[in-house]
Amino acid sequence: MHLHELIPADAIRVGFDPGDKWNAVRLLVETLVEAGHLDAGREDEIRELVEEREHSMSTGMEDGLAVPHATVEGLDTVVGALGVVGDDASLDFDAIDGLPTRVVVLLLIPAEQKMLHIRTLAEVARVLGDTAVRAEVLAAATPPEAHSALHAAANA
Repeated sequence: MHLHELIPADAIRVGFDPGDKWNAVRLLVETLVEAGHLDAGREDEIRELVEEREHSMSTGMEDGLAVPHATVEGLDTVVGALGVVGDDASLDFDAIDGLPTRVVVLLLIPAEQKMLHIRTLAEVARVLGDTAVRAEVLAAATPPEAHSALHAAANA
């Protein structure tokens, strides 16, 4: 499965300025609920799962990328959201390289599908690890533009 299929345009926020990583998680979970990709009745539970995972080890990667994620019982498929941090904002995700985070990918992965978990994280690394794709996502002025950059990466 390609990243653009996991993260629909209505689950992308550009000009994202959550202030801190905990609010970033909360806002991206809310985005999934508001877009109808996640049951509102599970919002708190799922946010807590992601936060628990984040407390155990930061998901701040290198090159301005963070991938907060959790395995969730009862999901049928991977659910994802994307936050593109604006140029005038700064987000500390305790990244490996110490740099501010610019792209946050929230992933919720069905607990029953362990191999899907690994493949999904590998797809994020493949797509957003590419400097050109990441630059296109960061330059996007709208969610559809960011989604188009992810879509183009699938055909590269």
